Amino acid sequence: QVQLVESGGGLVQPGGSLRLSCVASTSIFSISPMGWYRQAPGKEREWVATITSGGTTLYADSVRGRFTTSRDNSKRMMYLQINSLKPEDTAIYYCRLQHGGSLYWGQGTQVTVSS
Repeated sequence: QVQLVESGGGLVQPGGSLRLSCVASTSIFSISPMGWYRQAPGKEREWVATITSGGTTLYADSVRGRFTTSRDNSKRMMYLQINSLKPEDTAIYYCRLQHGGSLYWGQGTQVTVSS
């Protein structure tokens, strides 16, 4: 059974930074594309970033230049460094693992940007 657990969210002032983490329970992590998504109150879940098993990254236009995702396959960890936070970044952030035809999600971590 694949389990993903996010952590690192919290309350931060505009302009601040956070580092989110996602740990996977399975060794297939190292060969799987991973993604970050977020869902703001009253909105649909949206894609934020993707990182391939080899470390190639893609970002949504809304976060490019401020967000950086990385992974450590030896630790089964993925990270999302979030800088220059804006109130519109407030959302629950989820990590996602894709393996074959299956998608696995974590429970999410809340990020709130407010002064």
